[in-house]
Amino acid sequence: MIANRRDLIKRFLLGTAGVLALRDLEGAAAVAAVTASELAADPRRPQYHLLPPANWMNDPNGPIYWRGQYHMFYQYNPDASVWGDMHWGHAVSPDMVRWKHLPVALSPTPGGPDADGCFSGTAVVQGDRVAVLYTGVRSVPESEATLSDGVHSLRETQCLAYSHDSDLKSWIKLPRPVIAAPPQGLSVTGFRDPTPWREGDDWLLAIGSGFPNRGGAVLLYRSKDLRYWEYLHPLVSSETPGGGAANPVDSGDMWECPDFFPLGNRHVLIYSTKGKSRWMTGAFDRQALKFNPEQAGTLDTGAYYAAKTQTDKAGNRVLWGWIPETRPVEAYRAAGWACLMSLPRILTLGSDGRLRMNIAPEVHQLRRSEQRFIHERTEEQRLQQIAQMKIDAACGEIAFVVQAGSQAFNLSIYPDDREPANQSTCLSLSFDPGHPGQITIDDKSLALESGRTQAELSLYIDSSVIELILNGRVAHTKRFYLPGARPRNLRFKWAGTTGAIERLSVWQLTPISRNRLTT
Repeated sequence: MIANRRDLIKRFLLGTAGVLALRDLEGAAAVAAVTASELAADPRRPQYHLLPPANWMNDPNGPIYWRGQYHMFYQYNPDASVWGDMHWGHAVSPDMVRWKHLPVALSPTPGGPDADGCFSGTAVVQGDRVAVLYTGVRSVPESEATLSDGVHSLRETQCLAYSHDSDLKSWIKLPRPVIAAPPQGLSVTGFRDPTPWREGDDWLLAIGSGFPNRGGAVLLYRSKDLRYWEYLHPLVSSETPGGGAANPVDSGDMWECPDFFPLGNRHVLIYSTKGKSRWMTGAFDRQALKFNPEQAGTLDTGAYYAAKTQTDKAGNRVLWGWIPETRPVEAYRAAGWACLMSLPRILTLGSDGRLRMNIAPEVHQLRRSEQRFIHERTEEQRLQQIAQMKIDAACGEIAFVVQAGSQAFNLSIYPDDREPANQSTCLSLSFDPGHPGQITIDDKSLALESGRTQAELSLYIDSSVIELILNGRVAHTKRFYLPGARPRNLRFKWAGTTGAIERLSVWQLTPISRNRLTT
């Protein structure tokens, strides 16, 4: 299981000397052990995903389209490539694909309510400026803590800051929290990650929380001005109690990173718990201000967490997620960087009321040098054709449609200097007619819709990450780490008849920067 984002401070406290890398003053020079040139040469640093200039990144915070630009804020440690000392990093893009780093947006204020960290939150437009609501934390005795997981003893409060310029580079914080404590008399397992939205003349606010041994919950507040908030009731809560874990997120007694929004003729709730980001769709009772879930699922079955949405310039609902590391902490500590942001995914609602997603079409502008599978050849020639396809420097996209019917097949992706084998395969995708209704990715089964045999797959491969979407309904993100000091080219091997393939294309994707630093 992926380590919880805040559990990683255990490792951080074991020692981070010599890990200092870059301060983020728009591409500043290296200041310690890992230099900018070493970061740029690291073949495991992705080339078209957003990742920090150096050091540690986690949750997407307050993504927003503002005055012609997309702004991404994110949890960021400016001094080490492990979790800790949470700031809000900042990057800007014209298209959600090509990013430029900006200075840190929010930093802890000594003596303030966020003295020990600016945790996750949301950006909204209020009048002619942008406001962010976020969780500030400070260390307190355990009896006063809202976050107590065996490692931390923190008081979580909800804080407000306003943009001071049109580029969102400078911010003015209110000196005191706008919500200083959980509702009086309510015992909670956590109190963080505020998500406000406009509902008529009011602002409503969802806060991630939960109740001991009763399950996770989202608490609902109301305000006229973002400053003065009235607690109403739980927007929704779990019917399945957790318990048994020191960290309530691990047991499901705490739901963090909530997001709530209309989509089609339903509302969607997104939250994260037990190592996964999950979704619910259902009806929002605007009179009672209660959410009534009807359908539920997991946003991504792989290395993906702390999902957050925004609307793009066309009004589409765009999903972002944090892609963590799955290699040992010693490896990314030495590398001087850790984690990345997912590609943007467009969310829609299916006719069955279930959530659907696909990678935003803006990413396709990076495509070049298409290699297309041609059917009018012998079986031997078709197999050879697939064997000759490749992705240079592990930076590309695969899109194909295949029939998962009566014929077994397997597609292996592997570095081109060796034959595919378990120890060297980047990803294995297979179908066994003895287990109909599912596609297997490595050892993970992804379900097809009931009665459907056609599988449409998109794979975005980027140096050490693969984002896979199946039929626009199921996603799986995988990290892989090829050894060596140089980028590796990838090859493909098809096992089984090629008769199952309806379409297959492979593209190179153009890196978004010349040096892997996303500057």
